[in-house]
Amino acid sequence: MTQKVAVPAYLSQAGKDYLTDHGFELIETADQKAATLAKEATDADGIVLMTDPFPNEMIEKMPNLKVIARHGVGYDNVDQDFFGDHGVWVTITPTANAATVAETTLAAMFNISANLTADINHMKAGEWGWAGNHKGFDLAGKTLGIMGYGRIGRMVAAKASALDMHVIAYDPFAKGDGNAELVDRDTLLKTADIVTLHMLVTPETTHSIGEKEFKMMKPTATLINFGRAALVDQQAMQAALRNGEIAHGFVDVFDEEPLPKDDPWFSTPNVLLTPHIASNTTECMNRMATDAASEVVRVLNGEKPKWNVNQLK
Repeated sequence: MTQKVAVPAYLSQAGKDYLTDHGFELIETADQKAATLAKEATDADGIVLMTDPFPNEMIEKMPNLKVIARHGVGYDNVDQDFFGDHGVWVTITPTANAATVAETTLAAMFNISANLTADINHMKAGEWGWAGNHKGFDLAGKTLGIMGYGRIGRMVAAKASALDMHVIAYDPFAKGDGNAELVDRDTLLKTADIVTLHMLVTPETTHSIGEKEFKMMKPTATLINFGRAALVDQQAMQAALRNGEIAHGFVDVFDEEPLPKDDPWFSTPNVLLTPHIASNTTECMNRMATDAASEVVRVLNGEKPKWNVNQLK
């Protein structure tokens, strides 16, 4: 009997082709809400999972499930240990999006430092002279603080090293590589002109950037979050921006997605918002889809996955 794999209908065609080329039948769903999957994908043997929560009770709704292949590097939307205890692999795509997210992080830095979005919007509104009274700032000579020095953090440091910035990083498990000076957490928060977040979500890092941390930062500082929403106490960040405790923010990830139209973020000053697009390039989406699909193929062919984040009990 042909094994079935549940995928979102919007998965890159490269990932779909990889699965069908290896002999699997696709169950394409319009979304990945638990109720949708329980109704339409109950007989799936594997799933390529995006960012929707995948609750533990899905083990009963999808009894044939053998692998949950996350499309990306974060896996805080699935309890990997629970599913490992129930014989289901959870995998990620660790090498697929690092370069793209690093590039987007630099794009955010350039956007904020040059005031690009604001200048564009005011010019479109006919306010040619607005930019003259709202100047940006040079990146050269500034301090970039990278929190989380894994694949993405290291790529950000390597790319930023060409900008004549002082690059520092905090990661209790990282070793130096010559592109960033490793410092303690408080030093980074107090001295960085731009702080960018690239940590995993753990009990220790959840809401680890909050009221205390914003008070430690420079009033001229910028916080960029292209990591995970759970890293930041979002109400505290909104308050810090309103109160002038930090000068700028760039946020790509939110506690609720899609972001409701009445969300406080839309009335928060000095922040740029993007709809979870840090890895949104054609090449990156193809890589993530193919890498996730390859993990499904390995497991359903009886092999051990390459990028598992759990073990089977």
